Amino acid sequence: MTEDVDPPRELSPESARKALNMERLTIQYLTSTEEKANVIMQTLKKYSDSELNAVTHFYRQRVEEAIEEFVECVAYVLLKDNLLSTREYKRVGHLADSQQKNKACKYLLGIVTSVIGRAQRTLWETLVKMKENKPKVERILREIQEKGPSLPRVVQCCGKMEPLSDRLRDIQHHHKEFLCSQNEKMSVNTIRGQEKTKIFLLSDRYTELTVTSCPRDLRLVEHELVARGRDHEESQERNVRKELEKMRPDELFRSSFERSRSGTTILSGIAGIGKTTMVQNIVYRWATGKIYPQFHFVFHFKFRDLNLIKGETSLKTMVMDSYPYLQDVLEEIWEKPEYLLFVFDGLDEFKDRIEFTDSELNPDPGLSCPGPESHCPVADIVRSLVQQEVLKGCSVLITSRPTALESLYHTNINLWAEIQGFFAEGKEDYIRRFFADEKIAAEVLRYVKENDILYTMCFNPSYCWILCCTLEPIFKHPEHRQPPPKTITQLYANYIYNILKNHPRASDSPREVMLRAGEMAYEGVCNMTIVFNDDHLHHHQLKPSTFISGFMMEILEKDDGGRRVVYTFPHLTVQEFVAALAQYLTPARRNLLELLDQVHTQNDGRFEIFLRFVVGLSSPHTARQLEEILGPLPHKSVCEAIDWLKLNVEARIRQAVGEGGKRKLLNMLYYLFESQNHRLAQITVGAVEKLDFSHFTLNPLDCAVLSHVFQLCDTIGNLNLNDCKIRVEGIQRLVPSLHKCKHLRLWGNNLGDSGVEHLSVALRNPQCKIQSLGVASNLLTANCTEDLVSTLNTNCSLMELNLSDNDLGDSGVKRLCEAVRNPECKIQSLWLSYNSLTADCTEDLASALSTNYSLMELNLSNNDLGDSGVKRLCEALRNPECKIQRLW
Repeated sequence: MTEDVDPPRELSPESARKALNMERLTIQYLTSTEEKANVIMQTLKKYSDSELNAVTHFYRQRVEEAIEEFVECVAYVLLKDNLLSTREYKRVGHLADSQQKNKACKYLLGIVTSVIGRAQRTLWETLVKMKENKPKVERILREIQEKGPSLPRVVQCCGKMEPLSDRLRDIQHHHKEFLCSQNEKMSVNTIRGQEKTKIFLLSDRYTELTVTSCPRDLRLVEHELVARGRDHEESQERNVRKELEKMRPDELFRSSFERSRSGTTILSGIAGIGKTTMVQNIVYRWATGKIYPQFHFVFHFKFRDLNLIKGETSLKTMVMDSYPYLQDVLEEIWEKPEYLLFVFDGLDEFKDRIEFTDSELNPDPGLSCPGPESHCPVADIVRSLVQQEVLKGCSVLITSRPTALESLYHTNINLWAEIQGFFAEGKEDYIRRFFADEKIAAEVLRYVKENDILYTMCFNPSYCWILCCTLEPIFKHPEHRQPPPKTITQLYANYIYNILKNHPRASDSPREVMLRAGEMAYEGVCNMTIVFNDDHLHHHQLKPSTFISGFMMEILEKDDGGRRVVYTFPHLTVQEFVAALAQYLTPARRNLLELLDQVHTQNDGRFEIFLRFVVGLSSPHTARQLEEILGPLPHKSVCEAIDWLKLNVEARIRQAVGEGGKRKLLNMLYYLFESQNHRLAQITVGAVEKLDFSHFTLNPLDCAVLSHVFQLCDTIGNLNLNDCKIRVEGIQRLVPSLHKCKHLRLWGNNLGDSGVEHLSVALRNPQCKIQSLGVASNLLTANCTEDLVSTLNTNCSLMELNLSDNDLGDSGVKRLCEAVRNPECKIQSLWLSYNSLTADCTEDLASALSTNYSLMELNLSNNDLGDSGVKRLCEALRNPECKIQRLW
């Protein structure tokens, strides 16, 4: 496959060009003469055609997922070997180009598996050669190597389940019907007054979430939504490059060759990311026979319900309370624990700490719960199941927020998985499912995509729901449309306003009720409490009867599906917004400056979003709608919030040293963005001489916030973004504001030629103020110089340009000289060191030096100009018209 060949004659010129590109790309993928590859290849050769066919069918679904990133290359190999027709190859390419690579994979595997023989062998040989840096392919091939010649026989035995007795089969059928009825529907509260709750079929509303088997740092102490907002774009980029290995929910307990992978799986995810809904979907799909046929019985518990158990209990009692019809068969069910799955949802909501132990360091911790009928605390029952002390061989699934997982580090976990939320396809799918009107869905999607802040946060399903609820009335009734929200605070202010406006209000003052709910919410933020009960409500003079009707039933959701009624805010951020709003509603004057100072010193991140909301509510535009119903927010409190922000932004700019200092400054700029205070941005950020984020990683969302803040200013003095890893995704978001900078440093950001294309937009802005620009070490080639020439011919401000340590080459510099020769060019200092230059470019350089009237400094160090090149340059320097004062 490494020799050059002509593309098949049947292809059109355009298709032939694409085929040649595919040839080059395919050659890059083909790797292997390594010993391990040869071992796998020899194993595959030993299988007969019929045996290989059985293996291919067995792995078909996993292969479809594994080749998604390079399906066209696999198809091209098959085309070259005449195992795929031109029409079939074009079909694969069309699907892949249409962002339907999963369909392209299914189509291709359908062709390959339809006939026993050479196509299947070529497929496997290609996978062996292309396996490097493809974890899913490597995992499949590793299994094949481990099983060796016995694999076809093992494959034939797979899926054979031990049958249930007639008695248990009837009970299992009843159990599945019960779980179906419990989980087939989902209720969603609305903000539309008379229609308080909508019921949907789970299958109609459920949007698949992205799950990975490589979770981020579980010891994260920052606010979870902030942390996910920061790294979600990076995860999405890794997903696009297929470095991030995705899992389907039905893979959490799947083992290729065994009935089940017994043991414990931890499914983590931040608040609102969809853990409970995913568990509901898993239980429902098991009950309908779609997944996990290896489990005879699934038992589902919520930790918030287990909190209500007083004293000791037994596993049998726990099961009986939820599934009383199992009473007569439980002992028989316990006999084969390897066929049982226990699901525990919401460890972070459990009131007690579970003390897990390291089974390797402490192999005999003593049985605190000897059997399923033994009475002991709930914590011990869960621990005994997880550590296989009771019902050894059973499987356990636990969901939790990452911040509550520390105790599990000390026990043996089979799989750590994390719900990442929605990537681009999931966000779009969710929004399209939410709106019945396709036109409105398209308009909302377009608006959200144009707002980086709102769009990035849409990875979180709860946040996405709040966003859709808020935007629905705005886009549904354009005749009296209010401006759509720009900031997170504006979004939540609109959300609460719509609830207040569209629901009949109770006899109590809305301001008073909101204040009480906000005080309870703030207490919850302080104590990291997200589940409330009647005791909490009574403590804050909130009557449970209030939730029978009125707006509070939307702000606090009532959950009476367990043993006791509990209340939660629709999302943690709603709780934090209501808590922030309460700081402005209290009749007893408090010093908001002192409160903000106090919570800002907490380093565990719990007040991060709360602070954004408090500062954001200081904006008159943001608070205006809420004031229609709740009354005016005290002017003094507003002033205190602004004063606090001003003092802290100025302090953080002065102290922006090291990663910690720059992180704190970035947080302050997030607050400043939420405030939408043009004057404050100008006198803080716009007035400083230098803003330095060098050597501090900025993700695309950070870049978007920086850009929005800079747009509030008239001028940015010296902006240093050297080595911030912003790449093209970051520069895209910064472009709308970069023209306001006087001195801009962008060294070492891997911008590439496409990054320069975006940067040129800022340089061509008629109001561009950039005087010096550094884009050294950015993987630039000659391809970017066309944009640079066009820019330098029109830009009137740029005087210093550093292009060092790139790969412009002679052709790139020759093109640059066109701009330098232009009389309108204002460049005084040009740096071209380390650019692979030779004597071939010096004739153009000499011509440019002889005609340019502004260039005074030229750096050509560390190139290979040779003696002839230097001579040419010296001739130009002797020209009386040459203005060069320094030449390296």
